[in-house]
Amino acid sequence: MIYHLFQYLKQFDIPGQGLFTYLSFRAIIASVTAMLLSLFAGKKIIGFLQKRQIGETIRDLGLEGQMQKKGTPTMGGVIIIIAILIPALLFCDLTNIYTQLLLLTTVWCGVLGFSDDYIKVFKHNKEGLHPKAKLVGQVGLGLIIGLAVCFSNDIVVREKVKVTAGTDNVVAQGNSSSLNVDSETLVATSSGWKMENVIKSTKPTIPFVNSHESDYKCFSPFRGKWGWYCKWAIYVLMIVVVITACSNGTNLTDGMDGLAAGTSAIVGVVPGILAWLSGSLLNSDYLNIMYIPGTGEVAIFMAAFVGALLGFLWYNSFPAQVFMGDTGSLTIGGIIGVSAVLVRKELLLPVLCGIFLVESLSVIIQRVWFKYTKKKHGEGVRVFKMTPIHHHFQKEGIPSLVQKPVHAIPEAKIVSRFWIIGIILAVVTLALLKVR
Repeated sequence: MIYHLFQYLKQFDIPGQGLFTYLSFRAIIASVTAMLLSLFAGKKIIGFLQKRQIGETIRDLGLEGQMQKKGTPTMGGVIIIIAILIPALLFCDLTNIYTQLLLLTTVWCGVLGFSDDYIKVFKHNKEGLHPKAKLVGQVGLGLIIGLAVCFSNDIVVREKVKVTAGTDNVVAQGNSSSLNVDSETLVATSSGWKMENVIKSTKPTIPFVNSHESDYKCFSPFRGKWGWYCKWAIYVLMIVVVITACSNGTNLTDGMDGLAAGTSAIVGVVPGILAWLSGSLLNSDYLNIMYIPGTGEVAIFMAAFVGALLGFLWYNSFPAQVFMGDTGSLTIGGIIGVSAVLVRKELLLPVLCGIFLVESLSVIIQRVWFKYTKKKHGEGVRVFKMTPIHHHFQKEGIPSLVQKPVHAIPEAKIVSRFWIIGIILAVVTLALLKVR
């Protein structure tokens, strides 16, 4: 809203109004505002939750310090959602399709997670929202995002062409002074360069290849018209899988004080940087990545996202004064997944979100192997001492295939080490942009 106000005030030539034309300024102020909102609003919300006795129900799983957390206020994800939405509404371009989709994601996942927490806390049902209902909500969001990417004329990418300056309304031709841009054909006009020949594309960014791009059409068994429909169907399916996996992966990671919030803050920096690079004609050309006009607004949104999580960590770090609950974990996972999809970097997520991936895989492996050995030998065998895998390091040695470490590691140390791993994975993900 402030952004649009300053856009309107342009005609009056007020000193300082040009600051809001810079993505970097808006990203910084959005991040700082989100952080301050988390800090100050968080204190009020935590007090409210304590008065209403909205506390976490803890099952005794034999983990060190676990029962001391009983009664700690939960549903603190409301703090994160408020701290993201207000700066986004103030400093993002609300006419931008990417902003609109991220706002929808925040509200959608927030409502889904809040419903789950509400059933657990107020209905006293430890199972919360039925897994099928939760899955339907996540898939529904994925379909909305996927269909928007397919049919919105505002979501486009630009093919690589060679262009150079020319005369008015003449398509530039490549020569010795040409400029490589990851963009559509540029046309010279009296007012400068304008863009045309926009395309819809199913190309994602992939690592370890020269062009850094592939196309989902390679998975289509058909060619021609049916092949075109099939590749878009595959792309939408991939978007659904990515968003659902990210949302659930973050949810599983939320099991220690500051683990999910800190790891997600680290992860959130990368889509923000990639969005800023992809939305810049010169930067995308330099890095040889696709140019996606309008994704600069994703960078501003993710700046608010990171600021909100850092502010929330003030209260959520060990020992936690509040838990985010599914209200927070489902929301931040959904935002990470959608932001990666919008900047066409979803295939980098297995590296960037390596912690979420391992947490999810540990649960799947544990359940599958336990059921298999129980069916075959009459007694189930655990691969890990406990899952998700962060609890494996927190629990004293018991019979399992993976017994190291034998002794429990303090919770704060586990969280710190996971943060370090997250930073390494984030750096590696960014480095992959230059690895061919």
